[in-house]
Amino acid sequence: MSALRGLRQLAASSSRTLATRSLASVSRASLPRAAVCAVTPASRAFSVSTRASGQADVTLGQKLGEELEYEKQAAPAAEPDFLKSFKTGGIWTIEDTEGNDEVHLTRKFGNEDIRLIFSIADIHNPEENSYEENEESEEEPENAEESYPIRCSFTIKKSSTQGALTIDALCQDGSFMIDNISFYRDGQTATELTAEADWQRRGLYIGPQFDTLDVSVQDEFEKFLTERGINESLAYFIPLYAEHKEQKEYVNWLDGVKTFIEA
Repeated sequence: MSALRGLRQLAASSSRTLATRSLASVSRASLPRAAVCAVTPASRAFSVSTRASGQADVTLGQKLGEELEYEKQAAPAAEPDFLKSFKTGGIWTIEDTEGNDEVHLTRKFGNEDIRLIFSIADIHNPEENSYEENEESEEEPENAEESYPIRCSFTIKKSSTQGALTIDALCQDGSFMIDNISFYRDGQTATELTAEADWQRRGLYIGPQFDTLDVSVQDEFEKFLTERGINESLAYFIPLYAEHKEQKEYVNWLDGVKTFIEA
């Protein structure tokens, strides 16, 4: 969800009041016979409609249409510059399926196949950093852009040998904070995105916490990853693309829900 949309929603919610409704109950015993007959539905009324619609359908469809139009007008007319620049680099290939919340980046490096997976769902989960942000909020300018950590998983396979490395990390503020590095003797287990492979991975040793390794080993691993393009430039690109994709998915969601409601 775009920052602009979030501000707009915050402003709207602050002025919105909730209204309670009550229906007056009417005792049929107190009505004249004619009135009772008038409010008693005929049996044939239960079988007629092929499309059930209520008053809320119309109002909801209108509101969804307004939001959809607003988001379309706010969206950039052309591909953003950061994405053009990333593609021009020709290092990583973006695999982005419409409707999915995961994005895959892939590349070749010598005899290695490298895959990065991240999810746009993380940009809606700011609670992980709430304590740190509260401590630093007084020192930051009011218009500072909010930054969310995005979980990433890198997998490196070699055509010359069995096995694979998987690196789990957080991407934030132009850097990758490595959590752990796992080694799988079966490369297929490491790379398959199936329920069975996921179940097998859960039972395997995932490796030590990265920050418990000897400092010299940590330094060499960071050099190893940087050489493969897992660097500051990529760490800045991922949050930008996550926001870009989330906005597109939100527009598609609005359009789909509006169409469904009005059908």
